[in-house]
Amino acid sequence: MTATQTRDRFRALHVPGSPLVMPNAWDAGSAKLFASLGFAAIATTSAGFAATLGRGDGGVTRDEALAHTADLAAATPLPVNADLEDCFADDPAGVAATITAATEAGAAGASVEDYAHAGSIYPLGAAAERVAAAADAARAGGLVLTARAENLIRGVRDLGDTIARLQAYQEAGADVLYAPGLFSIDDVSRVVTSVDRPVNVLLLPGGPDVAELAAAGVARLSVGGTLAWVAWGAVAQAAGELLANGTQGYGELARVGRKAAGAALS
Repeated sequence: MTATQTRDRFRALHVPGSPLVMPNAWDAGSAKLFASLGFAAIATTSAGFAATLGRGDGGVTRDEALAHTADLAAATPLPVNADLEDCFADDPAGVAATITAATEAGAAGASVEDYAHAGSIYPLGAAAERVAAAADAARAGGLVLTARAENLIRGVRDLGDTIARLQAYQEAGADVLYAPGLFSIDDVSRVVTSVDRPVNVLLLPGGPDVAELAAAGVARLSVGGTLAWVAWGAVAQAAGELLANGTQGYGELARVGRKAAGAALS
């Protein structure tokens, strides 16, 4: 399948009411695992990938993120959506250059955030200009562009402003809209009915499940770094048991993992 066909397939998977469930892989092995389990597409996770390098979220460079995207795109035939944070640039031209580079790395989609590495949310006008530049670059390469409004996970609990931002990003040319941190089904429904583009929702423990979000008209679901943290948690518990007790109660989990790896890597 050509890159163009993969991108077209990814775009077609965004169906409101029948959401694409898209796990976030943190390395080539986890990408292969998710493909073997039957997922239709995968995404990168900035936090999960940074952890593989021994760093916190936000600690990855542009070149590292792009190389990681290329690694995941080469690992499976599945479409890959690249988490590119703020596209590692303040100016629209720099944002566009990162999206173009993601195209060259083999991504089927990519995201741009309105939260800067410097630690603040861009004013709406500047944020929309950045999305417009990203949309032009994405359109040239056939990528699906996701525009992210970061308010809710950056301490700004203002749903009205978040919706206004998503509407502006829609007008700027984004293909998919995403406000990580939506938790109540009422807030999700309000976002979905306020825009005319497919909406991605971050699945959160204790939040609405897939069926509820589908009924609300969501088109795509992702998990961010959660599955990476599940892996870290399993290792931390097993290693803690070994260190504290010298026992191996984690043996069954290891057998499950070995079997899954055998199926994914064969």
